[in-house]
Amino acid sequence: MKPLRIRIVGGSLAGLFAGVLLQRDGHDVRIYERSTGGLSGRGAGLVAQREVFQILRLIGFERIARIGVVAKERIVLDRAGQVVQTVATPQTQISWDVLYDSVASRFTSDHYLPGRQAVDVVDSDAGAVISFSDGSTDQADLVIGADGIGSVVRRSVNPESPDNHFAGYVAWRGLVPESQLPEAASLLLDRFTFYLAPGAQVLGYLVPGPTGEMSKGDRRYNWVWYRRVRPDALAGLFTDRAGRTHAFSLPRGGLSDEGLHDLRRDAFESLPRQLALAVSVEDTPSIQGIFDYQAPQVVGRSVALIGDAAFVVRPHTAMGVSKAAGDVMALQRHLATRADLRSALAGFELERRAVGEQIAAYGRRLGATAL
Repeated sequence: MKPLRIRIVGGSLAGLFAGVLLQRDGHDVRIYERSTGGLSGRGAGLVAQREVFQILRLIGFERIARIGVVAKERIVLDRAGQVVQTVATPQTQISWDVLYDSVASRFTSDHYLPGRQAVDVVDSDAGAVISFSDGSTDQADLVIGADGIGSVVRRSVNPESPDNHFAGYVAWRGLVPESQLPEAASLLLDRFTFYLAPGAQVLGYLVPGPTGEMSKGDRRYNWVWYRRVRPDALAGLFTDRAGRTHAFSLPRGGLSDEGLHDLRRDAFESLPRQLALAVSVEDTPSIQGIFDYQAPQVVGRSVALIGDAAFVVRPHTAMGVSKAAGDVMALQRHLATRADLRSALAGFELERRAVGEQIAAYGRRLGATAL
């Protein structure tokens, strides 16, 4: 297949992975990211599954997989803060920030364009046209939707079913310097910690520092608190201190002082003290809504969906980045080995839709058992 004019909507890891591999194959690639300042600093840690290691080798960044913090065991706490279960399953959390920054460094300002918000994509046999919020457009042989849970691109492929479905709960998230954890919470260090209760689950673990620091005291503690929420309460929960209501989450810094006070109060009333202390030292928690989406089709005539634009993977699976990497490698392989775009997209659809359905179903099962 001759080199294509490819445009990628979404500049997080899925979009970056696709951009690197397809640019390497000689395609004319540009990545459009709606945020103005890029995404550096928004991540914490991720568990690298097989597909992540594969794609890191392909793009020459295998060293990044060694920038991680090892949780030597998994423990479960009871309400009193006592360890009631210990499982010797070491696990490494690599740095999302370092991974993102390293891969993004492969692109010049001509090929990675922040502050470009796509508002529509029109798909056709002759190519696809992206419309942006500033009124400009761009036409491509292939548009890749890597724009996540709020995907605009997926509407061009599945116009009758583009919407996510709320799963009934949210994930409160915190990321604090290890040095800020009180001594009374030291049990949490170097362990993957769980606390389970009706309607809630909390977990926490260490991740590297913002630039990959792995030394004791320079790392960060990442905690996640899953809590049930009524659908009619979401709008209020996702309204920030400036009065703006967000569709799927509340970003860091958006929680009101009253909301922060209530979160800390709830933590000490319902969690083991060690985890409550970890929650209490986070001044700018975020809230992630847990949603489901399964694309009936992952390709159009000149459009392909990857990552959460195609299948929203619940965070319990720790497979979101891995699934995106798998999507990208499959798409690159089909584009490189098929005679034309139509057959390449058909092969990609056949391979990855089944995988997406399987992982999404796995996430729903984990969510059901966790809450």
